[in-house]
Order: sequence, then C-alpha cells, then structure tokens
Amino acid sequence: MPVSNVSSLLSDQKVSHHKKRCFKPERLTAPRDFSIPSFVANIIEDRSKEHNQGNEQADTESVRPLIVEIGAGKGMHACLYAKKNPDHDLIAIERTQNKFTAFSSLVKSVNEEVVSLDNLLAVHADAIPYCVHALPAQSVDVFYLLYPNPEPKNPNQQWLNMPFFEFLLSRLKPNGKVVLASNIEEYVDNAYNQAINTWCLSTERSEVPIESKRTHFEIKYLARGETCWELQMVKPEGYCTRFDNWNSSALEGKANDREQD
Repeated sequence: MPVSNVSSLLSDQKVSHHKKRCFKPERLTAPRDFSIPSFVANIIEDRSKEHNQGNEQADTESVRPLIVEIGAGKGMHACLYAKKNPDHDLIAIERTQNKFTAFSSLVKSVNEEVVSLDNLLAVHADAIPYCVHALPAQSVDVFYLLYPNPEPKNPNQQWLNMPFFEFLLSRLKPNGKVVLASNIEEYVDNAYNQAINTWCLSTERSEVPIESKRTHFEIKYLARGETCWELQMVKPEGYCTRFDNWNSSALEGKANDREQD
C-alpha cells in the first residue's frame, strides 16, 4: 500500500489489541546504505510466483523460516542459532558499533574455522527503521528480544510499551512468536501483563534453565545465581493490526519488479 494512503487506512481498521497510540512507519527513513536482504527478496519472489499462478496455495516447503533477532549484541545467539538451524534464515540486528564489530569478528571466525553461516545476515542498524523498510507484512516466523535494555529511566521505551510493537506484530506470520528474555523481574512482569492485556497474545512465562548459554549476558546472570525469565508470545490466527496491508516503498518496488520479470 502506498505510503500516502497509510493515514486513512489506520483510522478505519478494527484491530485485535487495545493499544490506542499508533506507530507511524511512513515517517522513518531507511538506514544508511540500506538494501533489501536476499532472504527477504526470496520471500517476495515466492509471493510473486503465487500471485502470478492465480493465488493458488503456495508451496510452503519452498519457503524457509525467517527469524529476526533484535539487539544481537556480540552475536553469540545468532551464530549458535544459524549453525544449529541451517534450514532457517536469520537476520540479526545490532545498533551499537563496538558490539557489532565484535559480532562481525565472531561471524568471520566461525565461517573460517567451523562452518559457513550463509543463512545469517548481521546488520548494523537501528532495528526500528530497519524492520520498517526491510520486512514485509506477515513474513517473520520468530522475533528474538534477548536481554534488551530495561530502560529503567524511560519505561515508554520498553518494547511492549511502544506503539512500534504493533508494527512488529504485523510482520509476524499467523502463529509466529516473539521470544523475550530478561533477568529483570519487574521488566518481565510488565511485559507479561502488556502481552496479555494490551496486545491480546497467547503468552507463556518460564524460567530460563540454569544450563542455558544463548548470550554473554545470560551466561553471566545465571553464573552468579540470578533468575532469568523468558516470555513466548504467539500471534493467533486472524489477528489484525493497522499495518497488515502496509509495506515500505522499497518492498513495494521490489515486489513490482518481481511481477514484471
């Protein structure tokens, strides 16, 4: 849907949650040196083929699961996940320069010494504009938010408190998941309540096993005896957001190019 039509769309659509404030994706510019990830281009191509074949049911076996990690840090979880799941495509986003430098070094060493991680894309960008411009609606199987900044001085910046979370849900496929982990009990309590009462998601809360070693933070917290919690939030079938028919101009252009090929 063209950006110019977003405002009228958002004002009329009935949604499946109770968040009143609305995110405005059309106001965000693409990150510097932005390009559509090859993983996403493959999804667009599959959808174009389905459309050109008269909207017949897609061959789901040809579509690889797309996983997105936001705040990938130094890349431990991303590299472990990509190695363990070679049939999944993973986009791992990290904003800070020092952590992304360490992430890039880890990917290089794994590629050279262990296995080629051709299913992992490490992205140095702010996750919000990147997700807006790079991810089509209903394309992502799982979002990982592992040990995000708890934002104690500005709780409005916690992920489930932000209007952007609605946009994130619009990028999920039906029955897709958001996985959040934290060692801050108050943060998890708030996220759990928001997931159920505001976002109306099926949500399970559990303790992270003491032997878990997904991230450097997780290893450190568990080693010093802290409890870590995980939330798994599932987007139900039929869930509606105000962005289900909205894609960035870059994605729309890519889709149009595919249809003309």
